[in-house]
Amino acid sequence: MAKRTKRIEKGIQSLKKEIEEHFQKVEKDIQEEQIDRGAYHIKEIDKSLLKALEIKINLLGIKDNTLEQYKIRLEKLKKKIE
Repeated sequence: MAKRTKRIEKGIQSLKKEIEEHFQKVEKDIQEEQIDRGAYHIKEIDKSLLKALEIKINLLGIKDNTLEQYKIRLEKLKKKIE
């Protein structure tokens, strides 16, 4: 069980890093007025990365408010693109 827990924890850290990279790409796309590209990155964050993060957090049963923070941040970026 300990190996599985460590693997999931590493997965969570990896997902957080990937989400941050996508957020940076979205912010850059907004500055460069690349709305279509920004929308793609938002969709990638929303549909796959946040869901995967939520699943891993639930598997460990830990309390991590990062997911809620990412969702709030994502909503703000969605409004900027619209």
